[in-house]
Amino acid sequence: MTPSKPTADRAYAHVRERLLDGRYPGGELLSERGVATELGLSNTPVREAFLRLQAEGFLRLYPKRGALVVPVTPGEAHSVLQARLLMELFALDALAARGPEAMRAAAEALPQAGDAASDDASPKRALDVARAFHTQLVQAGGNPVLARLYESLWDQQIRIAAASTAGPGHAADDLGEHAAITEAIRAGDGPAARELLTRHVSAVLQRIGLTGGSTLLPPVAWSAAGRPART
Repeated sequence: MTPSKPTADRAYAHVRERLLDGRYPGGELLSERGVATELGLSNTPVREAFLRLQAEGFLRLYPKRGALVVPVTPGEAHSVLQARLLMELFALDALAARGPEAMRAAAEALPQAGDAASDDASPKRALDVARAFHTQLVQAGGNPVLARLYESLWDQQIRIAAASTAGPGHAADDLGEHAAITEAIRAGDGPAARELLTRHVSAVLQRIGLTGGSTLLPPVAWSAAGRPART
C-alpha cells in the first residue's frame, strides 16, 4: 500500500458523500486545492479521488481548472426511478401474496415518519429515513437477490432523492407519504399501497422539475385476447 492511499481514500469518501447528498450540486466546479484545504491534505490524494470519481461517472476533469460535478440528466433520473419503482412494486406484491398478517408485520418493521418529526423533517434526515424505509420495504418482499440489486441502485438514486427533498416542504411531504403507504400495508390493502407507492415515487419527477407528462409506468392497452395491443 502506498503512503498516499489512506489519505486518498479519505478524500474519496469526503467528496463522494457530498456528491451523493447534493452538497456538491450538479454543475459545480470543484478545485483540488479547495477540497484539499477542507481536509487539511495535499493536492495529490484529492487528485486521486477525483480520478476515481470520474471513472464512476460523478465528475468530469478539466486540467488546471478543476472537476465538474456531472448533473443528473432527465433521462437518467427517469430510468433510475423507473427501475426503483418496478423493484419496489414487485416486492410489495410478493409481500401482499403472503397475506394480511405478513403485511401487518412488515408495516410494524418499517421506519416510522414520526421518528424524523422531531428533527423538523430536515432534508438530510428525510433522506436517511427514505433509504431505510424503501430498503426495508424491498427486503420485506423476501427476495435477497432483488434486495441486493436495489441497494446497488441507491448510489444513483440518492442524488435524485437529495434533490427531491431539498425544496420547501418536500422533506415533510416525503415522510407523510411514507406514513400513508405504511398504513395501507398495515391494513392489508395491497392495491391502495401499490397506488400510493406509485404516486410517491412518481412525485420525485415533479419535485426535480421533470414535467410535461412524464410517467414511470407506461399505460398498456390490452386486447380482448389478454395480450398487449399493438399501437
